[in-house]
Amino acid sequence: MAVVTESIVEGKLEAPSEDKTWGEMAMKMTRKYPLGAFGAVIVVVMIFLAIFANVISPYDPEANAFEFMLTAPDGQFWMGTDQFGRDILTRIIYGSRTALFVGFSCAIIGASVGLVLGVGSAYFGGRFDLFFQRVMDVFMAFPLIIMALAVVSIFGTGTQNVIIAITIPFIPRCARVVRSSALAIREIPYVDAARALGFTHSRIILRHMVPNVMAPFLIMLTAFVGQAILLEASLSYLGLGVQEPTPAWGLMLQGGAEEYAESAPWVAIWPGVAISLAVFGFNLFGDALRDALDPKLRQQ
Repeated sequence: MAVVTESIVEGKLEAPSEDKTWGEMAMKMTRKYPLGAFGAVIVVVMIFLAIFANVISPYDPEANAFEFMLTAPDGQFWMGTDQFGRDILTRIIYGSRTALFVGFSCAIIGASVGLVLGVGSAYFGGRFDLFFQRVMDVFMAFPLIIMALAVVSIFGTGTQNVIIAITIPFIPRCARVVRSSALAIREIPYVDAARALGFTHSRIILRHMVPNVMAPFLIMLTAFVGQAILLEASLSYLGLGVQEPTPAWGLMLQGGAEEYAESAPWVAIWPGVAISLAVFGFNLFGDALRDALDPKLRQQ
C-alpha cells in the first residue's frame, strides 16, 4: 500500500514538517513527559552500571573479607559491608547485571511469544481462538508470583530456571493485550486484500498485522522488565532464585533483611532501594511510552 506523507488540514494539503534531530525529539519528550524522562535516566544509569561494573566497582563482589564484617558506611566502604565482609556498593553494581539480564530476557521472550500467539489467535479466530483463550484464562487465573513459584519448584533454582519461571506467566498476559488490538486490525480492508492476493497466513501475520500492534507490545515489554526484576528479587529472597555467590539484590535482602535489621540496617536498606528504583524507573518510562504511543492520549 502506498504511504501518504501529506496531511489534509482544513481541506488543504499540508507539506510534511522537516525532520527533527534526535536531540530535539528528546528535549520535546522530556518537557512533555518529565516523569518518563526521569525513569529513562534511571534505566540508562542501570544499563551503564551493568556494562561497566568491572570498571566502576572498587572491589571483587565475591571476595570475602571477614576482618571487615558488618562495617558501617564510611570513606572506604560507602554503603558498608555485609556479614561476609563483602562491599555492598560493589554487589549493588554487579547486581544490576543480574537484574537487567533476567528482566530483559524474561520480558523479551515472554512478550515476543505472547505477540505471536495473540496475533495468531485473533487472525485465525473460530475454534482455535476459543480454545486458545480458555488456555490463557487458566494461566491468568494464577498470580504472577504463584505461577513463578510453581514453575521454579519444578525446574529448580538457578538463573536459567528463574528466567523460564518468570517468562511463562508473562506470555498469556501479553497475548491477551495484543489479541484485543489484532482483532480490530483483522477487519481492516488491507488484510482482506492480502488474502485475495494469495499471501500466506504467516506473511499476513508477520508483515501486515504484527507491525500494527507494536505499540501495545512495546508498552507491555517495558512493564514486564520491571515486574521481572521484582519477581527475580522475590524468588531470590525466598531461596528459589539466583544462588550464591552470584550478586543479586534479592539474595542481599535474604542475607540481611531480618537478622541484621537493627544491628546493621544498611545490609537491607541499600538492596531495597536498588530494587525500588529499578522497578520505579521502568514503570515511569513505560507509562510515558504508553502516553506517547496512544493516539487518544496524544490528542488530549
